[in-house]
Amino acid sequence: MALLNTSRERNLDFDEVIDRQDTDSLKYDFAVRRGKPADVLPFWVADMDFRTSSFILDALEERTRHGIFGYTEPREDYNEALAGWMKKHHDLDISPEWVIKTPGVVFALAAAVRAFTEEGDSVLLQLPVYYPMMEVILDNKRKLVSNDLVLKNGHYEIDFEDLEKKIVDDHVKLFLLCSPHNPVGRVWKREELRRVVDLCLEHGVLLVSDEIHEDFVYPAHKHITLFNVDERAKDIGITCTSVSKTFNLAGLQISNILIPNPELRKRFRKQVDAAGYSQVNTFGVVAAKTAYQYGEEWHAAVTKYIHENLEFLKAYVEEHLPQIHVIEPEGTYLVWLDFRELGLNERELQNLIVNKAKLWLDDGYIFGKQGAGFQRINLATSRSILREALERIKNSITLLT
Repeated sequence: MALLNTSRERNLDFDEVIDRQDTDSLKYDFAVRRGKPADVLPFWVADMDFRTSSFILDALEERTRHGIFGYTEPREDYNEALAGWMKKHHDLDISPEWVIKTPGVVFALAAAVRAFTEEGDSVLLQLPVYYPMMEVILDNKRKLVSNDLVLKNGHYEIDFEDLEKKIVDDHVKLFLLCSPHNPVGRVWKREELRRVVDLCLEHGVLLVSDEIHEDFVYPAHKHITLFNVDERAKDIGITCTSVSKTFNLAGLQISNILIPNPELRKRFRKQVDAAGYSQVNTFGVVAAKTAYQYGEEWHAAVTKYIHENLEFLKAYVEEHLPQIHVIEPEGTYLVWLDFRELGLNERELQNLIVNKAKLWLDDGYIFGKQGAGFQRINLATSRSILREALERIKNSITLLT
């Protein structure tokens, strides 16, 4: 096949408003089916409103023109591209044998639950947390144990005393760590992660780190991948990575699950095989490899734009919405908003957001009861659309008084 033209990145206009209606978009085309009014403006699912890198589009177009879409396996150049990205961005040296590909990180989390626990075993989370992480525990008939995150002065922290108590008292077998954390936006510091690893090693707990948001970290913060915390983490750990959030490629269904320990890798792969999954999506391979090879400029530009969106949101809320408190994220392109000062119950808050403001955000309670009174908003959209959403919230709150 012809060599990809990588002379110039074209898709860097993030202010452009792109019509996504009638594209089978989960974000835009399923409001009514999901119980929302047809005219809501969606800010819920972690899905960007930006075209991905033009290099990725060119590579997909080239592959499409070839016209044959048979069973596909990544070759050595795919692993080299992945390893190059992980080394440059996360200072992590990986070996090709570590990598097991899955259609998504949630699939991998479910496979890990089945691989390393039995029905009735305890699996630990830190609520409030991305709700599919709860579902893969409960739907597989495991016991969900929460080491609730603690909100102090607008900042979430780990209660390590409670963490150890829960591990011991509930005989926890597996810990699903969200790093960076969704929805509260924490980028865990090295010393926090080291304490987590120490506790897991001391008490025989396997550790699966969902690092799907690892490439979105704001200035003054740094994502520390699990295997760079402590060499011993490679004995008990699995790291879940993907291009799906970084380059908005979730629909192409490819993730890279890193498992250094051969025995853990064997047990995990057995569950992937048991699910009937083998070859990955052809376009996922093309897109992921191209992203890792040529996506640097686009990634830097979109990260900068989203950080500017965060600064815009903070300034707007401070000036116009003093009743709402922004839990400032250290990473991810999602923001956790505290509406509790309004004194509304969950039904009233949902009515304010959905029926008055005509917005579709993620209700905080779906991340666990610890999220009651919060809403999660997605910053990965053009600034004009973000401004419209904030103005709708302001106007709706004004009507309350």
